[in-house]
Order: sequence, then structure tokens, then C-alpha cells
Amino acid sequence: MARAEWPRPEFWTGKFWRGAAIQVDDQILYWNAVALEANRVSHTNGAGEQTGPPLSSRALAIVHLAMYDAYAGASGNPANLPKYLPNLPAAANASADAAVAAAAHATLSALFPSQGAAFDLALMGADLPGGGVDEGRAFGLLVAKEILKDRGGDPGVGHAGYSPSSTRTAHRPDPDDPEQGYHAPYYGAASKCFAVTKRHKLDDPPRPGNVKYRNALREVRGKGIAPELMGTLPQNAPRRSAKETIIGVYWGYDGSSGLGTPPRLYNQIAREVAAAKMNTPEDNARLFALVNVAMADAGILAWEQKYVHDLWRPVLGVREHDPSMGPFGEPGSEIHQNSDPSWLPLGAPNTNAKPKDGVQPKNITPPFPAYPSGHATFGAAAFHITRLFYGSDGINKGGVPKGNRGPDTLFDGLSFVSDEFDGVNRDNKGTVRPRHEREFDGGLWKMIEENGLSRVYLGVHWSFDAFAIGANGKPDFGQDIGGAPLGVEIAEDVFSTGMKKSPAGPKP
Repeated sequence: MARAEWPRPEFWTGKFWRGAAIQVDDQILYWNAVALEANRVSHTNGAGEQTGPPLSSRALAIVHLAMYDAYAGASGNPANLPKYLPNLPAAANASADAAVAAAAHATLSALFPSQGAAFDLALMGADLPGGGVDEGRAFGLLVAKEILKDRGGDPGVGHAGYSPSSTRTAHRPDPDDPEQGYHAPYYGAASKCFAVTKRHKLDDPPRPGNVKYRNALREVRGKGIAPELMGTLPQNAPRRSAKETIIGVYWGYDGSSGLGTPPRLYNQIAREVAAAKMNTPEDNARLFALVNVAMADAGILAWEQKYVHDLWRPVLGVREHDPSMGPFGEPGSEIHQNSDPSWLPLGAPNTNAKPKDGVQPKNITPPFPAYPSGHATFGAAAFHITRLFYGSDGINKGGVPKGNRGPDTLFDGLSFVSDEFDGVNRDNKGTVRPRHEREFDGGLWKMIEENGLSRVYLGVHWSFDAFAIGANGKPDFGQDIGGAPLGVEIAEDVFSTGMKKSPAGPKP
């Protein structure tokens, strides 16, 4: 299999890249790797380009849609590769490889201008064939221009003008990070979708006074607490195990330096499946477009629902559970047994953060409402649409029936090393975490469940932010509660309609 070293400028080398070779006989996989590296670098180099989960998923969708339409058009638009942009012209005598490379290079350069030199070097190393290169490049550039134009009106993620709610259980900044602000309060509602046919919604989550809320409160209070506060827990409280701590950190990728965001992680896992299934470039063009379009719509709809339901994070919910606590508290003299005004979470991992003024950085609570979990929505959308692409048995192409929401065989014989546990990256205290190679019996469906629960073990989410918990104590996907069912619905919508351009505009 032909391979080549990718010549990279200095900021793409070093401990995070570790000199890995990049495969160039499949231009989709090659430029997918470049795009994932761009996401990592964008959260590392301080330029602030496409940072945070919503913009990360948007950027990856734009790049992969450009590659997909470029590949499909240069291949004659076969029936199994229908156009995403409907009005593209024919691409006569065009090299599909050259079209993909030009489309990827152009979109990446527009989205991440500070990394332009690296993309130029990646294009030089793309090892393009001789025939139809000029025609392919011209067509790829046209596709890139059109997809960028199509998404040119997308909103940003700033919070200027946003007025937080005065409701007691509404999201407010983390008291351990009171200057964090509000991330992307307008993004979801103001964005047109990529490929869903409707703007999927969720039911309201449990609230204080509801037994399901109380159960989730007791769970996250014990399993999500900061290690140094473990001794403050009631004697009968559930406690986080070492395995649960590993799970929490393993799925992190919270915009940290050297790691990037969850959409990068889920692409890394999809690459493992694609390699195991010996995908053709045609397979990969379709698969990675589906994965990233589903995640882009997950980013839009999850953030819309976050600010519709506007639920506080556990750091406020536990500290202010007693009605006498908080800015909207009522007079009282007794403190409820499930309330702890000194509680703090383990926190989303602030990996590779450097000390500032001699002070070690803290782990974080993300600066947006809890419900639904973005991790759960992104992961379910990406993994379930991959299941749909391969079929219910994980071998044959074809559809997974809507009701098939259980274990699959797609990760049989495979394992994955998260960058959070790669033996190189460091925790927020500067300690290198060990390398941990993880297997997943139950395949991608197991990943959907574990990814959702991981946020409880960090103390940054309630369990129902991912999914309802049934009477058997297991995730219940039969209810419209949480990000995982939302992601599954998005995946099924996008896949069943063939990834057509969405009619779902911004929220009226």
C-alpha cells in the first residue's frame, strides 16, 4: 500500500503528531487526516479558528461535503453517490483524486487561514495522478466555492446581547470559573441544518422534585465529585470507580490543547472501522460525508435544545439543591441532605494546559447548558450513521431498521487508543497519563452508551442529559430524553433520505 510522509511545518510536528505517516492512495482518508489535524491544531495554536464543538462539526461537514461532491461529480455522479449541492455542473475528464484534493485544500484554507502553509504542503504531498489533474482541480475548486457560499450565512458562537434566565434551575457560569460566559447561545436556533428533514426536538428533562431528577442528582454527586472531596460524601453515596474515572477522561476531547473536540475523536474511531472493512475511496467519500453531516446537524440541534431547556450543570444543581441556596433562594435554616454547597466536579479534562502565573489550571465545566449533552448527541449521530452505512450485522451494506438499537459487530477484533490516554498527553497537573488500549464488546452501540455516561463520571452532566434510565437501570432510547436519542434520530433522518440538502432553515 503506497504511503508517504506528509511534510509539515513546525507546529504540526512534535509530541502530538509523533511523526506518523499519512496514507495517500485514498484521497478521502488523506484529507480526512489533514482535517482532523487542523481541528487539533486550531485548539492548540491560539488562532481561535473553528473552535468549540459546534463550529468544529460545521467545519468538518463543509470539508467532507466538498470532498464528497467533488468525488461524485468527477466520477460521473453514479446513483449511489447522489449530489449534495443539486446545481453543480458535470465534471468532464476530471481526476477524482485531484478534485477531492482541490476541494479539501480550498475549504480548509478558507476555514483555517492560519494553517494555510500546512495545507499547501499537504497538497504538495498528495501524490496526484497525471491524467485529468487540471480538470479535477478546477472542478474541486468550484465545489469548494459553492459549499462555502451555501454556508456563508451561518451564525457565530458569540454571546453578545445574550440575557440569561432568572429561573432557579437555569444555566449560569460555573462558580469555580465565574468569567466563562456563554458559548453559542444563538448558534442552534439561527443555523439552517445540513441534511435533516426537520428540526428534531426533545422532551423537557426531569426537574427538582421529580424522582428521576433526584436519582440523577445522587448519582452525579457521588460519581462525578472531585477526588479531593470524596471524603465529604455521605456514607451510602455511590462512588466513582477507577474504571469510571478512566471512562470519563477517555471520551473527553473538551477543546483541549493538542486534542481538539469530540467530532475529531468520533472521526478517529470511524477511520478504524473503515480500515477494518477495507473501504474503497468511494465508500469513504460517502461514509465520512454522512458521519460529519450528521454531526453538524447534531451540533445545530443540540445547541438549539440546550438553550430552549436551559438546565443548570451539576456544579450548580448540587451546590444549590436546597431551596435556600443561590441567587433565587428562599429563607431557610435546614440544609437538604442531597445538597452540598461546597461540591465541585472532577471536571472535563483540561489536558495539556500550562500553568499560568505559577498556578496549575483547573479542569472545566463547559460554558453552555447541560441538557442535552453535546457529547452524547455527536457520538450517537456519528456512530449510528456508521452502523446504518454498514448494515445491522456490521458486514453488509444496507439499512439498519429503526428499531435496531442494540449491540453490533462493527468493532469486533478492534481496539482504540484515545488521545486522552495515549501515554503522551498530560492531565491538568502536568502528569503524563498512561497509554490505555480499549476494546468495545457490543461495538459502536456500546460506544454510544459509554460515551454518554462518561460525562456523569466527570461531574459535568446529569445522566438524563444523555438518555433516560429505564426501570432496569439501563439506557432507555424509547423516550425523547437526552442527546443520544436525539443523535440517533438525526442519523436515521439523514441516512434514510440520502443526505439531501436540508429544507430545515433557521428556527422561525
